[in-house]
Amino acid sequence: MSTEEKPAAPRSLAEALRARDDASLAALLRSRPDLITPVPTDLTQLATRAGTRASVVRALERLDRFALQTAQALAVAADPATYDELLGLMAGDPGETADPAVAAALPRALASLREQALVWGGDDRLRLVRTARELLAPSPQHPSPTGLGPTAQEATAGMSPGRVQEILTAAGLPSTHDSVSAVAALTALFTDRARMAELLAGAPAASLDVLERLAWGPPYGQVTADPAPHLRWLLDRGLLLPTAPGTVVLPREVALHLRGGRAHRAPEPLPPPVTAAATHRPQVVDATAAGQALAALATVEDLLKDWDEGGPAVLRAGGLSVRDLKRTAVALDVPEPVAAFWVELAYAAGLLASDGEADERYAATPAYDEWRELPPAERWARLAGAWLAATRTAGLVGGRDAKDRALSALGPGLDRSAAPEVRHRVLTLLAGLPEGAAPAEESVLARLAWERPQRREEDLRTRLARWTLTEAELLGVTGRGALSAPGRALIGAPEARHAADTEPAGPGDKLPVHHRTPPAHASPSPAEQAARTAAAARLLVPLLPEPLDHVLLQADLTAVAPGPLRRPLADLLGVLADVESKGGATVYRFTPGSVRRALDSGRTAADLHAFLAAHSRTPVPQPLAYLIDDVARRHGHLRVGAASAYVRCDDDAMLSEILADRRAAGLGLRRLAPTVLAAQADPAALLEGLRAMGFAPAAESAEGDVLITRADAHRTPPRTPPEPVPDGPPVPDDTLLSAAIRAIRAGDLASTAPRKPSPGAGAPAPGELPRTSPAETLATVQAAVLTGEALWIGYVNAEGAASQRVIAPVRVEGGFVTAYDHTADEVRTYPLHRITGVAELADDAG
Repeated sequence: MSTEEKPAAPRSLAEALRARDDASLAALLRSRPDLITPVPTDLTQLATRAGTRASVVRALERLDRFALQTAQALAVAADPATYDELLGLMAGDPGETADPAVAAALPRALASLREQALVWGGDDRLRLVRTARELLAPSPQHPSPTGLGPTAQEATAGMSPGRVQEILTAAGLPSTHDSVSAVAALTALFTDRARMAELLAGAPAASLDVLERLAWGPPYGQVTADPAPHLRWLLDRGLLLPTAPGTVVLPREVALHLRGGRAHRAPEPLPPPVTAAATHRPQVVDATAAGQALAALATVEDLLKDWDEGGPAVLRAGGLSVRDLKRTAVALDVPEPVAAFWVELAYAAGLLASDGEADERYAATPAYDEWRELPPAERWARLAGAWLAATRTAGLVGGRDAKDRALSALGPGLDRSAAPEVRHRVLTLLAGLPEGAAPAEESVLARLAWERPQRREEDLRTRLARWTLTEAELLGVTGRGALSAPGRALIGAPEARHAADTEPAGPGDKLPVHHRTPPAHASPSPAEQAARTAAAARLLVPLLPEPLDHVLLQADLTAVAPGPLRRPLADLLGVLADVESKGGATVYRFTPGSVRRALDSGRTAADLHAFLAAHSRTPVPQPLAYLIDDVARRHGHLRVGAASAYVRCDDDAMLSEILADRRAAGLGLRRLAPTVLAAQADPAALLEGLRAMGFAPAAESAEGDVLITRADAHRTPPRTPPEPVPDGPPVPDDTLLSAAIRAIRAGDLASTAPRKPSPGAGAPAPGELPRTSPAETLATVQAAVLTGEALWIGYVNAEGAASQRVIAPVRVEGGFVTAYDHTADEVRTYPLHRITGVAELADDAG
């Protein structure tokens, strides 16, 4: 016979964790990073932390639907339960309605629950952690998704002994000497398939109808003080048990018999597949996405160009006003929700911010000027990377917060920590489709609901997914709904898979990698995301057209740009003309106002003629040349300066004309001299008023020089982009995991190592710090220095935190002991006055 002994079954979660290897502990801490903040002192503390309500709730929220259904089944099973009992609850009674797909998927779900320390014990004694059982077990206040009610023992807890004996007799069972054995006999009857079938064979048809209606939940029903005969038949035999006056419940054991042993009506062992709604050629997808990327860059530039001289004012509570958002939407020619997206995207990328002045306004940041000088692909990559990582959610703009306050663009309250995870996951699901396939939106939402069914903000998660699909198309991450090549690189997706890879696995098959629930907090590190963003930019470069250095001037005072323009040309043309339409080609229109704007910026008529001649592939039309000359001839003839404001002109007849014009009444003009008018309006309003009357005034300085206005006159001080709000603690890296596991193991060794009892005292209880007098502590430590033995000490650090340690003293001097600390795996020095006590390790410690 073999002399090897079978390892004892763990009696607690701490013992189960103690039996794990380092790889298994690392998987636990990686899936539940809140357990490592701060690092537990030993495995007992780790187990305690893993059982706290907040940590268990977070872990349950990270389960997929089948793993959660498995946990719910364990919550209604006996404690402990065997694997066969759990399989019966999930797949049904063997030989009747057992589901082979459920049986094949159950080991994976159980392994996931074990990995996250929600279930412990062997297959013969499966235990759900107590907090999870309390959260998932059925109760009148919190019904279980299983639709099951209380057990017969729980439902009869307040019932009189006489009534329990009456139920036994009516059910055909012999009476017992006490209620405990009576309830046990009744439970044995309800869980015996053959005896229950025999009992129900004699039930009235109306009684069976009642049981069928309650079988799948809710298990509660209402009865009158004088129940009908078919209800009385059920009550007499305990098939319905009273829980309150007028309320009855179907015992859990009876419901499971009626269900064929299943805890759930419809177990979902496999995730719903993401299906394709349409398929396009990959070249078409990439070309469409590239066009969207160019449009996104142009839109962000238009937005910030409009705010170059100081944008909208900042509300007192922060953010844009509804009126300013509407104006921005009109200027960009997009709906308001889309305008909110572009504003939030520019803010997330650090391109705009508030200027911090007393009259606080939004404006472009210095980073915007640097961004504009980058190549188009790099500018796009910066926007796409900011969007992917941002927790600010533009889709919430226009809604209300929990206190019924309006949520405004750029305002507070828009952060949703789940947003980056949802964006990553949606794009990853798109990457799992065949190349060029656009998903059916509802299939994406169904898949996300299967992967995270327990989220507290389930509706928000669905909305985040819808917004992700829309925003990805606006930004050019997708084209025609399908993920583009740069979009794949942005999330680090591998090459496109074949269509067959997305089919659900059959019974007994292993799940493909992309069908498994993603790990918690699967976001890449900043370095990884930077590499992905750079790769996306490289893939976008060949898809973008080369910037042009020419336009086509036409006789109707328009210019056509057949593609994107080079930066200097685009900047000056944007000042000299107004954009009339966008698309594959941009149409610019020259107007007196646009030409005057170019003259205001310091250009002369000769400069404008030379510019157009140099950059036009067609001759400069005569009407355009006349327009420039005519506006230039009148430009600056009137001069506006600051008194409160004044107008001066060498032509007194023109000033008389202005005074006589009714439209000038609101300016408060009066003549001070033949060539000077004073105004009650400020210079800016006076300039606008005169321009509206058809004149072309120019602003001047206090010295009488013409003021040149530039589009980039106003910038905020340097600003950092908003930091994303994390969704819980970050996933620890391998270095931190290795150090934490080493510290936990060492601390556990210190807390569990056998100790010799102190003279005159017994051995300390587990977890209790040793207590010895200062003299005994010093003597024991000095003796250990001579013998080289290890000691167990209690230590209180400067912050008052107590811990247990195993040390090997090296020397004692000056009130300090220098020792090799097995707990920290390094040599340390400890003040003797902070050591609470010391004990020798038992001879068999090791």
